[in-house]
Amino acid sequence: MFNGDTLRDAMISAANNLTNNRKQIDELNVFPVPDGDTGTNMSMTLANSARELEKLSGATAGQVAKVNSSALLRGARGNSGVITSLLFRGFSKGIGNSEFMTAENISAAFSLGVEAAYKAVMKPTEGTILTVARIASEHAKAAFESGSDELGVFEAAIEGAKEALEQTPELLPALKKAGVVDAGGKGFIVILEGMMSVFKDGVIIKSNTVEEESGEEETSRNAAGEYETEITFTYCTEFIVNRDKEKNKEPSELRAYLETIGDCVVVVDDDEIIKVHVHTDHPGNAIENALTFGQLVHLKIENMRDQHERAKHDAESAKKKPAKNADRTETFTPVTPTKPVGFVSVCAGEGVANLFKDLGVDTIVSGGQTMNPSTDDILKAVESTPAETVYVLPNNKNIIMAAEQTIPLSTRKVIVIHTRTIPQGISAMLAFDPDTDCETNAIEMQKSTERIATGQITFAARDSDYDGHQIKKGELLALNGGKVAFTETELDKCVLKLLKQMIKRDSQFITVIYGEDVTDEQAEEIESQIQQKYGSKAEITLINGGQPIYYYILSVE
Repeated sequence: MFNGDTLRDAMISAANNLTNNRKQIDELNVFPVPDGDTGTNMSMTLANSARELEKLSGATAGQVAKVNSSALLRGARGNSGVITSLLFRGFSKGIGNSEFMTAENISAAFSLGVEAAYKAVMKPTEGTILTVARIASEHAKAAFESGSDELGVFEAAIEGAKEALEQTPELLPALKKAGVVDAGGKGFIVILEGMMSVFKDGVIIKSNTVEEESGEEETSRNAAGEYETEITFTYCTEFIVNRDKEKNKEPSELRAYLETIGDCVVVVDDDEIIKVHVHTDHPGNAIENALTFGQLVHLKIENMRDQHERAKHDAESAKKKPAKNADRTETFTPVTPTKPVGFVSVCAGEGVANLFKDLGVDTIVSGGQTMNPSTDDILKAVESTPAETVYVLPNNKNIIMAAEQTIPLSTRKVIVIHTRTIPQGISAMLAFDPDTDCETNAIEMQKSTERIATGQITFAARDSDYDGHQIKKGELLALNGGKVAFTETELDKCVLKLLKQMIKRDSQFITVIYGEDVTDEQAEEIESQIQQKYGSKAEITLINGGQPIYYYILSVE
């Protein structure tokens, strides 16, 4: 049997193993567009859990599994990260409240993990991490039923996962054509192998990450230190309450009390825990009241006045170093709702962010391709939006699942509009009617995204034979509706050729959003060419979006 400390070490080992193999997993991605790649997203998801687990000692296997599940959920990035978190949420249910991991509950853990992941995906695709996890679960169950011990059950799961991974190219033609296996499935096996190193040999795999070869040091904006602000309460107090069900007390009672002694109160709960955040001058009173609801873990009290002074110093130092790009780390502070409806949008580029703000978006989460924000990043943005109902615009297909995970975690009502591109997000905002109820608005906002044709021009991140296109690394990639339309070597020609595919007889509006790697002069020249060709039939708008990765984002309506 494996105790809680062993499971803790196993998950830390898994996180390190994933970090060590991140680039190898990223390289399995067959889609040639620069993306928040699978290995990176899964690695960042597990790293969030490892940080939490390192604080534990002497906990039961069930307690470790619950902490791991919660941390993975909040740290989940991209679809692969969310699916990984769901697998381990089910895994936690399988371990339950047990002190040890046994052959029986390990088998149940794999089964419930697969069930949770499949339920969360609207259209499960075989040949992915889902298939690999499912076959692993089947092998684990068979090993348990044949009398194997806990180590044998886990070994059988890995064996099944490896067999399934080798079959993924037979299930997904794109993988077979590229000559690779599924990246998410490979990542899942790397996780299991990292765990097995502890279960079998008692060895935690160490992280061997090094600085990027470029030697460039990334800097981030310290918003807390750049601006003077009045700090009403001194102590930022955070903790988790392990709920005592015998006391039968509602979290709303705790929230009501905390609001009498401080501000920025956030109380999020589920069946097992209550997560608390409050700014107060009396953290002891907050703790005493919370103890009437259950036992406290992960207690953190920080002096915000002292933090602010140190942040000011750091901000002054940071000003001496230029940032790598225009997108900086945001600082979100929970606030009390003061209006019925608010909006959160995920985007990259100062111009794009300002456009969304002009349309009424309250809170911007920096992210997109190569920068998939976590569930916790989006949750913090939602909690800092002063509204009872918050619409979230992911604006990227790889962020939608992470956004949806905020729904049960937030103190607000969260409605996620499935916007897959920036133009779809803009269209959704324009479709919002303040005089209509939330549900009707959600339907109309989603419908509006179907009327928008989106084109994107970026570069190929890798050589690829994808969807009938022979693609060379560095070539211009034209995407029409998210699919590769063609490759080019000349940017202006690429824009005009893509527009020709997008425009229909009844098209009335063309919007051209140019990115950080396009000069104003280049953008004005292409606008002139578009005017000459389509100006008589459509209204043309040019916007300096400043977005990374995409030279141009085109919208036709």
